[in-house]
Amino acid sequence: MHGVDFAGTARKPMKRNAVRVIAAAFGLLLVFVLAAAAPVAAPGWQPVWVSAMQRPGDSFAPNWSGVGFGNQTVRQVIRVGDAGSILRLRLSNRFGTQPLRVTGATIARSAGGAAVRSDSLRQLTIGSTFAFRIEPGEDAVTDPIRLPVRALEQLTVTFYFADATGPATYHAQAQNTSYLAWDDHRSDASGNAFTVNSSSWYYLAAVESEVALPRRSSVALFGDSFTEGVGSTYDAHRNYPDKLAEYFVAQGFPRPVLNLGIGGNCLTADSQWLGESGLSRFRRDVLDQPGIGTVVILEGINDIWLNGANMALGAPIQGVSAEQLIAGFRTLIAQARAAGLRVIGATILPASGSGFGGGDRARYAERESVRRAVNAWILGSGEYDAVVDSATALADPANPDRLALAFDSGDHLHPNDAGYAALAAAVATVLN
Repeated sequence: MHGVDFAGTARKPMKRNAVRVIAAAFGLLLVFVLAAAAPVAAPGWQPVWVSAMQRPGDSFAPNWSGVGFGNQTVRQVIRVGDAGSILRLRLSNRFGTQPLRVTGATIARSAGGAAVRSDSLRQLTIGSTFAFRIEPGEDAVTDPIRLPVRALEQLTVTFYFADATGPATYHAQAQNTSYLAWDDHRSDASGNAFTVNSSSWYYLAAVESEVALPRRSSVALFGDSFTEGVGSTYDAHRNYPDKLAEYFVAQGFPRPVLNLGIGGNCLTADSQWLGESGLSRFRRDVLDQPGIGTVVILEGINDIWLNGANMALGAPIQGVSAEQLIAGFRTLIAQARAAGLRVIGATILPASGSGFGGGDRARYAERESVRRAVNAWILGSGEYDAVVDSATALADPANPDRLALAFDSGDHLHPNDAGYAALAAAVATVLN
């Protein structure tokens, strides 16, 4: 039957080859239209270094957070886990009670100690202004700057505060030295003016690199002092996150390894001076970070041994139960999975001989049974995507509730440099 057009005029049937040509042309046009309409992956930002922020106050070591700064320059040295050419910094006044006024800030390549390489010095701005303010409870990001850096390169960030800051948002145990000078020395190449030291970081939450194609390649390491690196050599980058970053570089595929440990931190209880609980800070410190594909959770020992929300060292032990810890871990697993992350659990390290228990053998045995029950759940429940038996990797084979002598920093609780290297190796095996 012949076709009829809408005007009622008879028309000849179309040849089969012509139909194919028109269909092919229409298909090609449709491809072009869909390609034009499809979203193109825009450049994004990915942290190459982070620090978990804490409330100002007392900690294990003296620090400047309680009084803050005024007419002083603070210089801080960090090491990035991946390369980048365009950088920006994330600054935090999260726990401040007044606006933070930064008179000026710089970033440069480190020249050792408080010195910097003058040819790499860059002024930092926000909104194209050298002096800026950050409201209390807020974070802010600097304008992008061009400063090509290599994986594992050390950078120095310097802030000058002409006005009194009030108590400072900070990270208590950096395992790296920060430096203080009076007056404005933000652009000094020499470190001679910086005569006072601290072992904390102040206001510095992240260094981010611009990436052409956003990807989820970063590894977040979440936990307490075992992740933070207490017991490792200061200024030597020998904690387990740093050793894991070195492993990736040696294998030829560097990626950001983000240290989100806080010494003394608990999963289930907030502390004024040991950080918000893991449950409270997990979303901000891990899930809200762009580019993370995997999170490793190593936490719980402080929940077992310390005194609840008070967290006063030496106070009577009021640790949580295995059931409470497991419930907390399940919450983190669910949140990580909902965010599309691979979540890895690590067993809690042994603590015999550390002083936990205060010499009360019955109390120690009861608390140790909690650790063993939680570790058995981590290894046997199947609820994590993968597990790292960090406790076995670092324990004395003849006495599994005690660190091996070769891995003991001396307090029978925290690993030494060799212990953290062994922990990094155990985690790397699971990540491969």
